[in-house]
Amino acid sequence: MALLCLLMAQFGVAQQKLSLPDTTNYIIQDSVLIKTSYGITLSAVVVQKKGVSAKLPCALMYLIYSDLNRSLAEAKFAADQGYVGIVADARGKRLSPDQPEPYEHEARDVNAVIDWIVRQPWSDGRVGMYGGSFSGFAQWAATKYLHPALKTIVPYVAAIPGLGLPMENNVFLNANYQWAFHVTNNKYTDDVVNKDNARWQRMRNLWWESGAAYNRIDSVDGTPNPWLQKWISHPAYDAYWQAMVPYRNDFAKINIPVLSITGYYDDGQVSALEYLREHYKYRPAAEHYLIIGPYDHFGAQLGGKPLLKGYEVDSAALINTRQITFEWLDYVLKGKAKPALIKDKINFEVMGANVWKHVPSMDLVEENTVRFYLSGTEKNSLLSNTKPQQETFIRQEVDLADRRTFNNDYYPSQIIKQEIDQTNGLFFVTKPFSHAVSVSGYLKGELKAIINKKDMDVGLVLYEITPEGKYFQLSYFLGRASYAKDMAQRKLLVPGKAETIPFYRSRFFSRQLSKGSRLLLVLNIDKNPFAQINYGSGKDVSKETIRDAGKPLQIQWSNESFVDLQISDTNF
Repeated sequence: MALLCLLMAQFGVAQQKLSLPDTTNYIIQDSVLIKTSYGITLSAVVVQKKGVSAKLPCALMYLIYSDLNRSLAEAKFAADQGYVGIVADARGKRLSPDQPEPYEHEARDVNAVIDWIVRQPWSDGRVGMYGGSFSGFAQWAATKYLHPALKTIVPYVAAIPGLGLPMENNVFLNANYQWAFHVTNNKYTDDVVNKDNARWQRMRNLWWESGAAYNRIDSVDGTPNPWLQKWISHPAYDAYWQAMVPYRNDFAKINIPVLSITGYYDDGQVSALEYLREHYKYRPAAEHYLIIGPYDHFGAQLGGKPLLKGYEVDSAALINTRQITFEWLDYVLKGKAKPALIKDKINFEVMGANVWKHVPSMDLVEENTVRFYLSGTEKNSLLSNTKPQQETFIRQEVDLADRRTFNNDYYPSQIIKQEIDQTNGLFFVTKPFSHAVSVSGYLKGELKAIINKKDMDVGLVLYEITPEGKYFQLSYFLGRASYAKDMAQRKLLVPGKAETIPFYRSRFFSRQLSKGSRLLLVLNIDKNPFAQINYGSGKDVSKETIRDAGKPLQIQWSNESFVDLQISDTNF
């Protein structure tokens, strides 16, 4: 239950408390209707400061979690900073007479709002966008067809539909099964259905125990979920998903400054960093900056909190996201200085060291990159920085039809754990570090394996084992082997053939390791009530049932499998 509540944060919006100033100081339009040229009507709140005659740039937030009080507070705050504050509602929300259709039209609808803004007498023709989660996605969606008036975006914990949600690396997750009901049941949000944790726990457990196909999970719940059915009909990152946000060469055209903000423990971090990687890949000179630290999905939108999932956050990591946002808007739209925290392209806090580091590239977050091999035997597995002299294999067997056991250690419900489940999976441990070092970056590398089926869903978790024997979770990866080389095109594995499975869309982190600490990498096959179960038949995973499990999955993991980590000092 706790895990579900934590994962649900991925699709939420941080509800920061904002003071509501005296309305006599503002010109407020809270029932604006924006009629588009293509027949859709959107609604918005517009706030101007009284006594200001000059045309101003506009600070725009695009919101699917419609709430008039929150919209007014957001817009008033922006007006106080010297902007026209605008909060627009997504299609079908609040005063829009149309049907809510999340994700599918933002690339067009957000630009229609911007087009309306620049035609207003109070607009100076420039717009900056900001906001988190869905609002972060909406900003990137707008850049797919970049409006000339959009001068900058500040996306926090931005989602990518089809990559970070409702599936991650092509594995559909149950954590936000109810999200479609939450945002489409009415013109605002259906908080009752969203918070009915007992219902969603019951649904997951019944589906898991029944062995039913994933596309029957709404039948287990008893309420049709047409959005889920539509989404699972696109298991590849195909044209349906590609139409929602910039894809490949689209990023080359994004020539505006961008400030991305996310957290090490943000559920949707893989999406936020995918935008950054792709932007730099297709536009190497992009003016794209990143702020990242020990924050979860809500925390990144606020600037962190002192205690995060049992971890006492460094004081240096606690920032003010809203203040930084408007300092950034002032930098781009008013010619002021950059926020003080931004000293280079990549700005990240080192957990345990209580310091920020600033580097020009994600590949330079530490001075050295060390390759660790998954070596040893089933009983004595090592995470070794020495390349093996000859290839050997570690065997693993997973009975996908077995409902007596499951694994679910990927998501960090608690960052620091006294113990972890060691009843299944493979555990690779380094030797103790001879002195303190910092380790930063994300899990990337290659798994080499021979299996007896056509597919599998692989999970990796990286921990620091502290000198006291505690487990500090650093990063994790979850992905489908058949999409490892191309998330848009499935390529099934050949039973009995040696296969290479690359991985990199994992969680970025930075941590100062103590003298005597060790790194632990846990390798396992995803099998639990919280995600699809890939039985390996090669069929559409959403249509597989427990009857497709057949013989247990048998894996031979090569000791030539490796993970690359960035480390401050190689003399350890």
